[in-house]
Amino acid sequence: MDIVYGIMLDNGSGYNARCDSSLGLHVGDYCVIRKDFYLDYGQIVKQFDAPPPESAPAAPIEEERESGGTVFSAKKNEIYAIQRKATVVDQGKAHENQMRAKSALRITGQYVDRLGLPMKLINAHYSYDGKLITVQFSAEGRVDFRELVKLLSQEFNTHIELRQIGVRDETAILGGIANCGRPLCCCRFLKDFASINVKMAKEQDLSLTPSTISGICGRLKCCLKYEHEGYLELEKTMPRRGELCECKDGRGRVVDRNLLTQKVTIQLENSTHTVICPASEVSVVYLDKYKVRGGAAEQGESAPQKQQPVSGEAKPESGDGTGNAVPRQQNQKPARQDGQNGLNRPHGQQRKPGERPQRPQGEPRPQNPNRPQNQPPQNRPQNPNRPQNPNRPPRPPRQDGGNREGGSQNGGNREGGKPGNNRPPRPPQG
Repeated sequence: MDIVYGIMLDNGSGYNARCDSSLGLHVGDYCVIRKDFYLDYGQIVKQFDAPPPESAPAAPIEEERESGGTVFSAKKNEIYAIQRKATVVDQGKAHENQMRAKSALRITGQYVDRLGLPMKLINAHYSYDGKLITVQFSAEGRVDFRELVKLLSQEFNTHIELRQIGVRDETAILGGIANCGRPLCCCRFLKDFASINVKMAKEQDLSLTPSTISGICGRLKCCLKYEHEGYLELEKTMPRRGELCECKDGRGRVVDRNLLTQKVTIQLENSTHTVICPASEVSVVYLDKYKVRGGAAEQGESAPQKQQPVSGEAKPESGDGTGNAVPRQQNQKPARQDGQNGLNRPHGQQRKPGERPQRPQGEPRPQNPNRPQNQPPQNRPQNPNRPQNPNRPPRPPRQDGGNREGGSQNGGNREGGKPGNNRPPRPPQG
């Protein structure tokens, strides 16, 4: 039966590997692992009870390894095979590789300075058989290190892998002492970095000063994540800041609270005196103006109800100014005179769409005195301010001798019609 182990290398990186249970490996043992094209040397740091799920198509990770123009894509969550348990000879060769890795890191730093690349080298790692050198570095952005890879391949005559890591991974590799006085959590036991935001610090009533909630790496502290759920449970039974509460000393507002001790600080009304009380002895007071009022059940049955008048019935009587009630009925307004057609229409009745007013027979159509009359073309006044174009050619004479009338095109025999229209002339109106 195969057992899956977690392997840790001397440069801080790790991966999973499996082997048969007959090898008898335990946590803390060193072993030799077969990888893509080389052998590696590492220590077992964890044993899995159940094999972790493999990525069904193996997804390529962001880092790429370049060596002499050849690109090797590493696979994420790939499980390698453990070849054997490390012997004394294997341990001696691993120590020799560590010395060679320090020399390779120093030479790489010289090439980085020569090329002027914005990189911070962290460590270097030699594989067990010396076929691959892995150099880890950190940088603010992406770095074009293709020229550096070519120079290092010629210098060491082997494959070179340059891997860029973040500031949290860098701090976990280098280690240090946290603000609490203990070793860093990311260096001791925390291997997976979860997403952390400022909202977690607010919900824990912490000061939002960057120096207080940030770690050595400059990012938010990792402890904000795995303590967040506990603070949410403690906050359920605590009043919020600014709420009006009552305690044994009187009424006041909450100005501070301590989630761990479950105590609140209350400033009494009309006083600058503050008292500290347990949260169990404090009750929140809601003013009447902030309460949500219910329906007719809370208002009582004595509340009068308005009666709406029924359509078609008479409205309540209203006074006429003398104290006497005058009944008023609906739809009893007098008819009005229509100014356009002279017809009497009831009040509220509108003209139907498309309906035209009818003029009594024999009555002439009214004329608008303000309407300008059409003038012949020859009698129209000319605009003296209109500029004349001297280069404009004269207008040719008409073919019909200028005797056309009203749009006719056959010598003026038809009145205002199109050519070929045989309709009889329209009789005069009125």
